[in-house]
Amino acid sequence: MRNVLLIASVALAATGLAGCAGSAQPSAGGSSPAAAAPTNPCKADDFKVTGDFGAAPKVEIPNCKPTSELVIKDLVVGTGAEVKTGSTATVNYQLTTFSDKKVLDSSFQRGAPFDVENVGQAQVIDGWNEGIVGLKEKGRRLLIVPPAKGYGKGGQGIKANETLVFVIDGVKVTPAA
Repeated sequence: MRNVLLIASVALAATGLAGCAGSAQPSAGGSSPAAAAPTNPCKADDFKVTGDFGAAPKVEIPNCKPTSELVIKDLVVGTGAEVKTGSTATVNYQLTTFSDKKVLDSSFQRGAPFDVENVGQAQVIDGWNEGIVGLKEKGRRLLIVPPAKGYGKGGQGIKANETLVFVIDGVKVTPAA
């Protein structure tokens, strides 16, 4: 199945994510389980991302209903080569889960960018194959990935039907051969 996200990075599921999956934790703000779920759909501008290109971002997840659509927003428009279908994108990224607002993975923290080879057909989730096309070197992008374009039923330390929030920095783009 092509929905294998960031193969090398998900190795951290064995160390840190396994304990996070399925853990019942209160939502930010101390809402009780009886609190009504938000009904207003999230928009890209509802998410607050701070931090400079090349540094781990801080992401604030809003209190809204996750969308069923892939959301793409350039936070910093890059100045270098653009990711195209078939190219290789070297990126740094941070993954935050929507439901519990936890950072589950970060190449920034590891200090090692990740190579996405053959964008469009890469061995990553569909949200990445679609969502990094058009990202430029030195650009920073927000991707909000619905479950259908992420892990769906769950896996790799991600719980079922989780919306994934990525901040991705374009480090280098290598054209298709």
